[in-house]
Amino acid sequence: MSEVEIKVARTMTGRVVSDKMNKTVTVLVERKVKHPMLGKVIRLTKKYHAHDENNEFRDGDMVIIEECRPIAKTKAWRVAKLVEKARAA
Repeated sequence: MSEVEIKVARTMTGRVVSDKMNKTVTVLVERKVKHPMLGKVIRLTKKYHAHDENNEFRDGDMVIIEECRPIAKTKAWRVAKLVEKARAA
């Protein structure tokens, strides 16, 4: 019997807030959690740098990012796919 290892990469959905870097986008991921003491639902946000090989994603795009090997000092995520294109202004 051969054992096959299947790696499941973590994925998150967020909005591109910056595309000024070359081959990198900054993605803002927002999640809602219940405060442990107050019980109120609060929004937590965090920004991730994600690899964008062809510089194809723009500000406002909704994307799915997946975890990958470290590509740079602050970049260990890769843009997996586009969920929703930003509206033209």
